[in-house]
Amino acid sequence: MAADPKRKSLGMGLSALFGEDATGGTKPPATVATAAIHPGRYQPRRAFDEDKLEALAQSVREKGILQPLLVRPHPAQPHQFELIAGERRWRAAQRAQLHEVPVVVREFSDRDALEIALVENLQREDLNPVEEAEAYLRLIEEFGHTQEDLARVLGRSRSHVGNIVRLAHAGGKVRTYLEQGKLTAGHARALLGAANADRLADEIVNRDLTVRQAEALAAKKPRPRKATKSADTLALERDLADRWGVEVRIRETPGGGGALTVAYDTLDQLEDFIARVK
Repeated sequence: MAADPKRKSLGMGLSALFGEDATGGTKPPATVATAAIHPGRYQPRRAFDEDKLEALAQSVREKGILQPLLVRPHPAQPHQFELIAGERRWRAAQRAQLHEVPVVVREFSDRDALEIALVENLQREDLNPVEEAEAYLRLIEEFGHTQEDLARVLGRSRSHVGNIVRLAHAGGKVRTYLEQGKLTAGHARALLGAANADRLADEIVNRDLTVRQAEALAAKKPRPRKATKSADTLALERDLADRWGVEVRIRETPGGGGALTVAYDTLDQLEDFIARVK
């Protein structure tokens, strides 16, 4: 089966999606009414900086929209369009009271719509870690992506995708501070699973701790005592974890036997582990 040209384009960057018609040739932007465009249902970004948006609106007043919006025909409203990429420009155009905006109209599936919106925001570094994590998880749960597939399509490492997906399960103050930019993804990962995560999050923010300091703080919580392991066993655990992409623990028993345990965060990570072992 031939590769989907749109899916190949995602890996090359968002710019490859603009100005191409169904045959791969160029197609000039159209002009449509600003009011005929509706926010995308698959836009992963929810927070928009008001000051930056107003600055963009001022630029639009002076110079207009320099790059067309990417839209698709609205699936439920005839003669209307759904935004795929360019929501900040569309919001700025509304503030600038532009009645018409340039667009490129393309046919996209729901899966492509989410992927493209995610790629656009990632390329512009517009998503906070929670928005990014939820978008990844949606691609995995609703559209059947694996973490390895996501890494390839989005131009990210497999470990980055796995680490970000874990943040979708952050709650309480950890989630709030992530969304506000007061905690980084590294801070939040150090707190995942901690019983006193909210208190630790407050302390990290109030004391402006680094990620390494946050990891040390989280490590102070009571843990079950573990039997001392040999350096060879610890090295083997690390090697297997790197190879398999999951946490690996080896427990030795008297007489030369023992048990090997793997821990995973998502079913997708488990499936990836099974595929690697096979």
